[in-house]
Amino acid sequence: MAIIRPFKAMRPIKELADQIASLPYDVMDVEEAREMVKDNPYSFLHVDRAEVDLSENIDVYSDAVYEQARENLDGMIERGLYIKDEEPSFYIYKQKIKNRSQVGLLACASIDDYNNDIIKKHELTREEKERDRIKHIYKTSAHTSPVFLTYRENKEISEIIEAWMEKEPLYNFTSEDEVTHTVWIINNRKDVDKISEIFKTVDYLYIADGHHRAASAAKVSNIKREETKNYTGEEEFNYFLVIAYPDSELEVLAYNRTVKDLNGLAKDEFLKAVEGKFEINISENPVEPKEKHTFGMYLEKQWYLLRAKEGTFDEEDIISQLDVSILQNNLLRPILGIDDPRTSNRIEFIGGVRGLEELERRADTDMKVSFSMYSTEINDIMNIADSGNIMPPKSTWFEPKPRSGIFIHKF
Repeated sequence: MAIIRPFKAMRPIKELADQIASLPYDVMDVEEAREMVKDNPYSFLHVDRAEVDLSENIDVYSDAVYEQARENLDGMIERGLYIKDEEPSFYIYKQKIKNRSQVGLLACASIDDYNNDIIKKHELTREEKERDRIKHIYKTSAHTSPVFLTYRENKEISEIIEAWMEKEPLYNFTSEDEVTHTVWIINNRKDVDKISEIFKTVDYLYIADGHHRAASAAKVSNIKREETKNYTGEEEFNYFLVIAYPDSELEVLAYNRTVKDLNGLAKDEFLKAVEGKFEINISENPVEPKEKHTFGMYLEKQWYLLRAKEGTFDEEDIISQLDVSILQNNLLRPILGIDDPRTSNRIEFIGGVRGLEELERRADTDMKVSFSMYSTEINDIMNIADSGNIMPPKSTWFEPKPRSGIFIHKF
């Protein structure tokens, strides 16, 4: 039984929503963040990446950064850039990019559901990234970026959402990356209660993106529980900000790879080694794989189509049959010597949204060989989470990503 709870969102005034809303804090480095805020004093990156307002040589994990984040958020609220809804509500968030859209429900999820695996995970987290968000959440007393959840679609929930989308939206703007963002509020008590009740029939929620934000929220909640006298369990810090999408709404994009060198092999030696595990065909065009167990490879201005040979993976094994596992186990590790893609400085990962041109550019400049992947399917993510297993690193890329700063959950 999943607990999805309405909340009183702090949200930007309509006139500034498009300027305040920012990309998630973890999709850019500090130099890129500084550039993004240079001409925009309203950007929420002043809160999520507060180091942009401090010295360029500042340690981005220093206490001063989190103090600045708190000051910036409090300042935005005091200056009237944010309003707070009077009644606990749900919010519909639609994003449209080119010819596709995705619609999710903004709400609060239960920390206890996270701790008890009602909210399921498929990814390991890194301690240093957790520490960053723990300090940010604790210092600001706020969840500022929603955790990206999915669930197996429930028609009743979808029908309520569709009906509310016929009403006048709260916000409707297009960001600089040509994504249109539209928001509606569900504040009718009957529908709010009905959505909460229907979610109790949803067995599990799944983290699609935002494992570090979720883990950090849980740890802050544990700290606050210890600090709170007369703790009841109803305090807002027992819940964290999420956007929940039915699985039918989501499209997983490929997470491609590029490698710095051929591990000491000449081109012919490398291709011969690859041929031991994959069928290789030269392609006259860039290769975007259209089916499982196929890969594109770009080397010295030539594209190849690779197909995993029979016997190179176990079709019955939920992890080894994933394409990211097949490439890692049959090529990246044994041939290119990439033993741990999490820590190797010889491999980089490129979100599918950046296209095959970026794979070509990197292999033609600072890298050597690039690989285009077939997208992991959303059902694979849920099945792996159900089995208690962990996805290989950099298996999924979701686009468009929910903007930060449109919804804040204060506690």
